[in-house]
Amino acid sequence: MKYRNYVIGFIALAVCFNCNSKKLDVVTQSKKDTGRPEPNVLLLLTDDLGWQDVKAYDIDEPSPYETPNIDALAKKGIQFWQAYSPAPTCAPSRCAIMSGNHPARAQKTHVVGGAPPTVSGHKNVQRIMDPWYSGRMPENEITLARVLQQNGYTTGHAGKWHMAINHHAFPQPEDQGFDVTTSDRGATSPQKPHRLTDFATTNATDPYRLDDNGFPYHQNNQDALNFLKENKQDPFFLYYATFLVHAPIHTRSKALLEKYCKKLGVPFPTDPEHWEVEGQNNPYYCAMVEMLDYYVGQVFDYLEATDDPRWPGHKLIENTYIIFTSDNGGMEKAHGDIVTDNYPLDKGKINAKEGGTRVPLIISGPGIKSGVASEVVVNGLDFYPTILSLLGIEKPKDKLLDGADLSDLLLIDPTDSKLVKDKNGNTRSEMMWHFPHASFQSTLRVGDYKLIRNYDYKSNADTPEFELYQLYSTRNGKVKRVDIEEAHNLATTYPEKTKEMNDQLTSILTEMEASYPYYNPFYKNDLEHKETVPTVLSDSKENNQVVFKFKENGAAVVKADLIYTTNGGHRYEEWFKTDATVNSNGTITAILPKSTTHYIINLVDSNNFLISYPEIPANKTLRMNKQKYSEYALNN
Repeated sequence: MKYRNYVIGFIALAVCFNCNSKKLDVVTQSKKDTGRPEPNVLLLLTDDLGWQDVKAYDIDEPSPYETPNIDALAKKGIQFWQAYSPAPTCAPSRCAIMSGNHPARAQKTHVVGGAPPTVSGHKNVQRIMDPWYSGRMPENEITLARVLQQNGYTTGHAGKWHMAINHHAFPQPEDQGFDVTTSDRGATSPQKPHRLTDFATTNATDPYRLDDNGFPYHQNNQDALNFLKENKQDPFFLYYATFLVHAPIHTRSKALLEKYCKKLGVPFPTDPEHWEVEGQNNPYYCAMVEMLDYYVGQVFDYLEATDDPRWPGHKLIENTYIIFTSDNGGMEKAHGDIVTDNYPLDKGKINAKEGGTRVPLIISGPGIKSGVASEVVVNGLDFYPTILSLLGIEKPKDKLLDGADLSDLLLIDPTDSKLVKDKNGNTRSEMMWHFPHASFQSTLRVGDYKLIRNYDYKSNADTPEFELYQLYSTRNGKVKRVDIEEAHNLATTYPEKTKEMNDQLTSILTEMEASYPYYNPFYKNDLEHKETVPTVLSDSKENNQVVFKFKENGAAVVKADLIYTTNGGHRYEEWFKTDATVNSNGTITAILPKSTTHYIINLVDSNNFLISYPEIPANKTLRMNKQKYSEYALNN
């Protein structure tokens, strides 16, 4: 459906349903733009940029990072103060944004994935272990890019992908609906031999040569600009996924490094391996944030200055929706560095507390008001349905989208949360995150309150099973900050509310068929019921059916999964999961999928312990020995 036809249809609907006058005003204005072609979309996803890493988001203590171009974008659109990523880590957020599927539903809840479940560290030290989770989006996923491509858009990807078990593993962008894809790391490529050497120069032969403003040449950004220059004659969708500001934490601009050392009042580094000053005091990272701002500013400037070949007399910026955000919260520590601080939010990347999931989000474009600050709670999962709606493209038949369409919010009143509807047409009041890894949490936000369910609480005196926080107090449309620090646990103060929200969380996770973490039967310290775990006695195979005999030692086997791979021993060895059948005679049967090369059986007992047969070493052991999982599995 073309944009102008969408507007006409929108007017009819507005009249039929007596929509409020604000929406009619927006539609009327759009109708005046009689020659307006289909809008373009720039989805700019930064990497590990925290909520407090953008100057425009200063709260409490001022940020030292200088982001004039991003701040200027905030004044030209809507700045969301309660925006979230779909997950606290990179890959699940990226897959969720592109597929529209919640990480829990997609079984894509962390980076990498596609491996048999086992503990990450030492075999007998970890109480709890990750479940199996997918390494990627399915190759036939109806991605946002694929839908736009099918509706006449030229689709481009520039930068990071990481929606497979490796940056270069299948499927790649061209397999998921992108016409053009580039992935050069540019100036973020590691400096050699270390980050206090190999700075960019003005030498014409330097691949990172400094420009007139003293910034290194950055191929990742140039690729984004090239796509715009080469495809502006058609409606375009550009997914610009920056490598900045992800580790390694370094800068090729010595001048920027010196600038921030002076600004922060810290000495110029002498140890290239560590930076241990707490807070937002890492001069390398400061330089990276300013570099990010500079490069995306070049993209904004290009849209501002370039005539729209499809709309004479207008610039590209006038007909381009820009969504600027991050894949997760800021990374607080990495590779011997204290990187950044999400304060006043608690924690950061790899944790489902506010610091790990709250992100900057700015949206601008046709019909969207300028300089609006919004406290409405939104999520990266909302981008897919919102973009389709803004472009007048129908949702694919039978495609389930877990996000909400924000187009009414954007075009009518960005401060009215009642305009955000869930997939059932009701005002959305809840948002859920599921992270059965590292911090082992599921979280649910309902209105002003947030519940955290901790899975690793047994035998851990420092971790309660539930945490309940009142983040805000909202009355008569006015939002007042209460405890965004998540410092005051109200779970024991409000037990009924805690139970109600926990039941609601269970209901959502059950509907999505989420996978949960398991207890480790090899844990060396006391752990209730570990002595009752079942034992696998033997295995046999006939044709494509495998049979496992097991013995129960006090705890019943309640579930069994066949974990299998079709490319055992390959560089990108990838494992999948399918159900096995637990029989009453002490056996488990499973059918090996076509092309299976290796397989493992996982048993889950009534106390949620996971038993693997054959036993798989810890991930750390496999990495140290440079081994594959298939070396310990059964051969087909």
